[in-house]
Amino acid sequence: MSDSHGEWPLQRLMTEVVGSGPKSAEDMTREQATEAFERILDLTPDQTTLGAFWLANRWKRNNGEELGAYVDVMRRESVVAAEPDADPVDCGANYDGKGDSAILGVAAGVVAAAAGTPVVVHSGDRVPTQKQDAYKHVLDELGVRTDLEPEESAEMVDEHGFGFYYQPNFNPVVDALWDRRDNMGVRTFVNTVETLANPANADTHLGSFYHLAFAKKVVETARESEDVGFDRVLMFQGMEGYDDVRPGSTTVAEWSEGEELEDFTIETDEYGMDIESADLEVEDVAADSAEITADVLAGDRRDQFADAVKLNAALRMYAGEDVDSLDEGIEAAEEVITNGRAESLLADLCSF
Repeated sequence: MSDSHGEWPLQRLMTEVVGSGPKSAEDMTREQATEAFERILDLTPDQTTLGAFWLANRWKRNNGEELGAYVDVMRRESVVAAEPDADPVDCGANYDGKGDSAILGVAAGVVAAAAGTPVVVHSGDRVPTQKQDAYKHVLDELGVRTDLEPEESAEMVDEHGFGFYYQPNFNPVVDALWDRRDNMGVRTFVNTVETLANPANADTHLGSFYHLAFAKKVVETARESEDVGFDRVLMFQGMEGYDDVRPGSTTVAEWSEGEELEDFTIETDEYGMDIESADLEVEDVAADSAEITADVLAGDRRDQFADAVKLNAALRMYAGEDVDSLDEGIEAAEEVITNGRAESLLADLCSF
């Protein structure tokens, strides 16, 4: 039976399409996926059926067409985008955060911005399932205001080259799913699509993956989405699934519209990051990451954290196509740390 949403309630999708198990489940059409997420964002589905639908999607694994439909519904029904005049690199790391290693994306983003590559970061607040530290919590520790309306976030980008967008304010309906997601106990496709909300309408997305197959899926999602707006994606193997590059031999995936996805390997020790992952572990992720950020930007640290920040900043500059190589990006990062521009930019952000 049809209703105001169409002919595919979640229960029917479970019974006839996605719910028969990981081996026999079928993929949804774009129209079915669109209708499903419209129903979810209405916040009215039966919670048992919703949980079953999320779990079935997890088992069968969503393809790019389904994820592209989800992203478009989210952008239409929930996201309040505010586009700055600048064209930043969009950094949407996993919102459920990190629990063991330092978050370096704030420092790396500020350094890249000081070198001329605008950067946008966005996150929620203790998002399920991990509910660990994310961009917001490092910025809070630094004294940067994070409870910003989208237009304020865009203003921050245009004034300083670096901006933070806060999920409850730019993606309120998805944020309202918090309790339902928490009760699931496992990640759902919402954990993937929320990182692609693109609140600044950026052209370039920088993200991370555990396995290259996920980078391919993100590129497929960007291709299938009619509204997300990314025409360039750069992704790398990140620590704890976050957008901090993993030390050692690391795969980088690069895609631009009209081209095929390419991947290549970097050896981080060749770029000054001659460390092990354990060398980037901290006890208090938010507080220690903030202290590391302040010290690196002030030029007071010349250790493994400083090396990692410079390489991560270089990856952001490379994603924004403002440098032709990581070596060039590292050189630019070193310059803005040495001449004080990075530290000055952090001070400006704290007074915004």
